[in-house]
Amino acid sequence: MNIMVMKNIYLLFISLFISSVLSAQNDGDVLIKNGTVITITDGVKENTDVLIRNGKIEQIGEGIEVGDIKTIDAEGLFVMPGIIDAHSHIALDVVNEATNPVTAEVFVGDGLDPYDVGIYRALAGGVTISHAMHGSANAIGGQCETIKHRYGEIDPEAIRMDGAPRTIKFALGENPMRVHGERSNIAPATRMGMEQIFRNAFEEGKAYIKAKKDFASGNAELAPLYNTRSEVMADILKGDIIIHCHSYRADEIYMLLKVLEDYGVKRICFQHVNEGFKVAPELAAYGAHASVFSDWWAYKFEVYYSTAYNAAILAENGVVTSINSDSGELIRHLYHEAAKTQRYGSLSDNEALKLITLNPAIQLGIEDRVGSLEKGKDGDIAIFKNHPLSIYAIPQMTIVDGVVRFDINEDNYDMRLDVDPDETIPTFFETESHSHHGEGDRCMQDVYEFLNHKH
Repeated sequence: MNIMVMKNIYLLFISLFISSVLSAQNDGDVLIKNGTVITITDGVKENTDVLIRNGKIEQIGEGIEVGDIKTIDAEGLFVMPGIIDAHSHIALDVVNEATNPVTAEVFVGDGLDPYDVGIYRALAGGVTISHAMHGSANAIGGQCETIKHRYGEIDPEAIRMDGAPRTIKFALGENPMRVHGERSNIAPATRMGMEQIFRNAFEEGKAYIKAKKDFASGNAELAPLYNTRSEVMADILKGDIIIHCHSYRADEIYMLLKVLEDYGVKRICFQHVNEGFKVAPELAAYGAHASVFSDWWAYKFEVYYSTAYNAAILAENGVVTSINSDSGELIRHLYHEAAKTQRYGSLSDNEALKLITLNPAIQLGIEDRVGSLEKGKDGDIAIFKNHPLSIYAIPQMTIVDGVVRFDINEDNYDMRLDVDPDETIPTFFETESHSHHGEGDRCMQDVYEFLNHKH
């Protein structure tokens, strides 16, 4: 038996073992006692219990007593809603279908990987939900998937968040211009061309809707030929799909707002939005959302200018704002990223924590289920030693649907299941997903190039 076969058998055994351990308490019943509970929507409650049954929060209060249930003593600890990342690429095989400026027909959910260790590492940072996104190679990319971090489950279906609204990735600026205009000599090669890509795609969606209506009403003899891309564009026009758009420059952000206004599309969340502070009133007036970095910019020319006050300015102008990671590493530190808004913008504790809980839930259309600790919501919880906005904060336990998915005291060597001391591990900058030739998102491509060649 060769080494590769033995390795695969070993990994399968470990996976089955993890699954069996988790299944021992996967009924979703747990009682968290004596914690400082940060509800987000109903203040902070000292010495308070949270009871979760069948994966849902059943009661929040003092002195809750229930027999024969898993109990967690959170005395001296902080209990908050599970953190939500509105922009991630973990649990995906590939993220870019870079063969056409419009690929609305593809769906990242067809390639989910429940064994991606990035899910576990996210749990170690208190993150219970992430938005697994298509990349930014296309003006209109593929559909995305909102996932629950149920690490250890065998079935890929288990990490899907059932009932979460559909979302799709759009992108502005250099990424689609580089991939298509520079490399393939097709539109869009300019920012002028970008606008026409959007308008043409929406026109095709409108024509498809009309053709279906004409057939249904008897005004046409033949139904239009089924086309998945057109179906998706039609659903965007109907308001059934939320757009999440990679963006940097204020002029382009404003351009897309005008395009969407022309076609009656209201559901839009701009991602990155580094110059969002320049058009904050316009974003708020349109009802557009913004999911931003706390302090990343200047890694390529189109994002040369930004400010660490961006999130605070957007929030103060009434824009529903979140802070995201776009990174398998930074996702573990979103509570620190949120804390930066207190240094740059003086947001309150609750305002800062909303940026990584309730606000991203609103942007994903799942705020009725997660994002705050309320009776009836999903039992997604992060427990911290020290306040989660403190530099000394350490995640202790992460619970998804009432099931403990990460426990710092039970962490088995950081889940490094099979370490070969003789194996050569590529550096962060050498990994394929961060190279010009890889299939990574390319959102942050020039960051890695700059840092890799800095010295």
